[in-house]
Amino acid sequence: MSESTSNSEMLYRVLGSTAERVSAIGLGGWHIGLKYVDEELGIRIVRTAIDRGITFMDNSWDYNDGVSEIRMGKALRDGYRDKVFLMTKIDGRSKKEAARQIDESLQRLQVDYIDLVQHHEILRHEDPYRVFDEEGANAAFIEAREAGKLRYIGFTGHKDPYVHLHMLEVAGDRGFKFDTVQMPLNVMDAHYRSFAKLVLPELVKQNIGVLGMKSLANGILLRSNTVTPIECLHYALNLPTSVVITGIDSMEILDQAFEAVRTFQPMNDEQVQALLAKTALSASRGEFEPFKTSSIFDSTAQNLDWLGEEPQRIQQLMPT
Repeated sequence: MSESTSNSEMLYRVLGSTAERVSAIGLGGWHIGLKYVDEELGIRIVRTAIDRGITFMDNSWDYNDGVSEIRMGKALRDGYRDKVFLMTKIDGRSKKEAARQIDESLQRLQVDYIDLVQHHEILRHEDPYRVFDEEGANAAFIEAREAGKLRYIGFTGHKDPYVHLHMLEVAGDRGFKFDTVQMPLNVMDAHYRSFAKLVLPELVKQNIGVLGMKSLANGILLRSNTVTPIECLHYALNLPTSVVITGIDSMEILDQAFEAVRTFQPMNDEQVQALLAKTALSASRGEFEPFKTSSIFDSTAQNLDWLGEEPQRIQQLMPT
């Protein structure tokens, strides 16, 4: 992970083993499509972020029933597309469904290609097998990459670090290396079912781009009354992350993200431990990380049809 500054407002880091340089803060796509954020504001947030130096744009095929991608597509008109590294995620586990969702995302975003497409919500131990089946989603990703529809491939998940490790293992067994992996990295995670302790070292070892998310967990972490938003962002920036993706639903929150970058200084172990000591008790049961301990954040669990059909060869094993 190397860093440089540009216009003193943003840090830039290398994305894993790619040659891409991306902003250390990424703009989360979910918030810009929420009902209380009108379209004009959503577009203004995206464009102002880009104007001030944020280049990494996060999104997903399922965010707000497509509204997030549609708004980002509008924001990226008028020359803004060329200034960003655009990422989205798709839910399909079958090749057919994944291909359909990739094409739909391209249409909504109004772009010829997406820089990074990720398998979304790898939450279950069976997900890697479905993704890497002969008729699985990764076959669609590879075909889309060959067709110029996407450039890099990654996966995301928020539930269990062991599922992430399993996904990496299954991929490795099939000779495939991901360009990026996205996961929760925050001041609570360090104490409970920790992605930072279990997955992060493996990503660093393989030189896979680390995308941190849920640095504030949509504000839930702050309800513990233990840490400030800036401390949360500083902690995530201090990890070997390429990008820390954060939700931005107002110009004030956008300013907060830039303030976190402006005031960020690498922390030594003593400083990190002092910060984590503040959250140790609150974090011990996962109460403030409900994406790990409940199904509330599991969109694909509530919409199983998004995944597509199970592999045909598995269905054929079933008794009739």
